[in-house]
Amino acid sequence: MNRWLRGVLAGVLAVVMLFGCMACGKDGGLDKVTVCEVTHSIFYAPQYAAIALGFFEEEGIEIELSNGQGADAVMAAVLSGNIDIGFAGPEASIYVYNEGKEDYTQVFAQVTRRDGSFLIARQPDDDFSWTDVKGKVVLPGRKGGVPYMALEHVLRKNGVDPATDTTLDNSVQFSMMTAAFTGGTGDYVTAFEPTASMLQQEGKGYIVASVGEAAGDIPYTAYFAKKSFIEEKGDLIQRFTNAVYKGQQWVATHSAEEVARAVADSFPDTDLALLVKSVESYQAIDAWNTDPIMSEESFNRLQSVMTEAGELTQIADYGKVVNNTFAEKAAE
Repeated sequence: MNRWLRGVLAGVLAVVMLFGCMACGKDGGLDKVTVCEVTHSIFYAPQYAAIALGFFEEEGIEIELSNGQGADAVMAAVLSGNIDIGFAGPEASIYVYNEGKEDYTQVFAQVTRRDGSFLIARQPDDDFSWTDVKGKVVLPGRKGGVPYMALEHVLRKNGVDPATDTTLDNSVQFSMMTAAFTGGTGDYVTAFEPTASMLQQEGKGYIVASVGEAAGDIPYTAYFAKKSFIEEKGDLIQRFTNAVYKGQQWVATHSAEEVARAVADSFPDTDLALLVKSVESYQAIDAWNTDPIMSEESFNRLQSVMTEAGELTQIADYGKVVNNTFAEKAAE
């Protein structure tokens, strides 16, 4: 059994205790849908825009959002039945499908097309090169997750062997990485926005590179649900996907400041100027999909990165893991 999936299954009981009974139901005429996101980041601006601008309400949906702080926890929440829809890397669904689980999860709407993390150094470095990490310690996230594998992919592309030339310290939990870094652990850390810009603003770290820009297009974050849930609630999934598409289109056609203002309520402790800068960072690397369709080409590219990282020994069937039915209809 895949090491990553063992952790997921071991966490299912804990997830049941954490989330309790959170079934999809009606509330005030709206269908309540529980969604667990992998982390809370401006990287997911299309989702927050869709919530703030009422696109889900227009589709008769009320979102109850929680933060899983890791794709393994998100998948555990979905498999346990305590969360309706997961929002994390598609690699999670590939692992579950390859394990042979009968009621596996299907990806039905892609949101981000590139890695959203930035490499943070302890000092400013306008002349940074990826070879600079040789002999250094990097805090990269959880092994087996897309952030970790995308970073490995970038290092290999730049002539750095992640196994021998540098130390990727994955002993620190995803949610604790920046705290560990500011506390003195490691030479570099990867962080999403607005955390990356916040560290720089506070003088605790400095952005030296974009992992997403260096890695290129990889299907990074998407919505998924158990196959049985999708089959039973196809109309709900369609309306959900319609709202996601509206959010994607809105973000694609508005300025960084407009996007930042729209999603500001999702980041009440973050200064607006910092949010604007964060949105600009993601616009600069073309991080967001303009529609929720995941192509077979991009899906296979992700599997190539996973295989390269030694995390995938069996190629998953695109037609089984990805269900574009709802995304294609939403984009019509």
